Amino acid sequence: MEAGLVTHEFDAFFDKDSRVLILGTIPSPKSREQGFYYGHPQNRFWKVLADVLGEEFPQTVEERKRFLKRNHIALWDVLESCEIKGASDVSIRNARPNDMNRILQAADIRAIFATGAKAAQLYKKLCFPECGVEAVRLPSTSPANCGCSYEKLRKAYSQICDYVR
Repeated sequence: MEAGLVTHEFDAFFDKDSRVLILGTIPSPKSREQGFYYGHPQNRFWKVLADVLGEEFPQTVEERKRFLKRNHIALWDVLESCEIKGASDVSIRNARPNDMNRILQAADIRAIFATGAKAAQLYKKLCFPECGVEAVRLPSTSPANCGCSYEKLRKAYSQICDYVR
């Protein structure tokens, strides 16, 4: 599979009441197909987030948006565009970052979390110098991260609760 240029096709999800910003790298092909974040049916993001926040698992894009608003969570990605093979973060080249200050100036963000090693690495390199806010690295919820148990994900993602309540 050849690397192709991917440009972020949907906007950041946030409002003035957002307190936590969760960042991936760039939407996967399944997410782009759905038009919203963490769209692969085997991605554990929505399940683990609902679990740690004590809510029902949101199934549809509309349910997910209401869930995020209710819990004061903003979602976006570190990258505006890059060359990538499929959904493989390790293949990312020619990365162009999103401007995090857009959200940081509009909302009372108390913590930033990056989902996965590559998102954290790219954030530190490309976004932190511009915005000056550290990001906490969380394990990736991707089905490709099969070495990370659900219990380990749950424990790591539970720290989000400290900032949204």
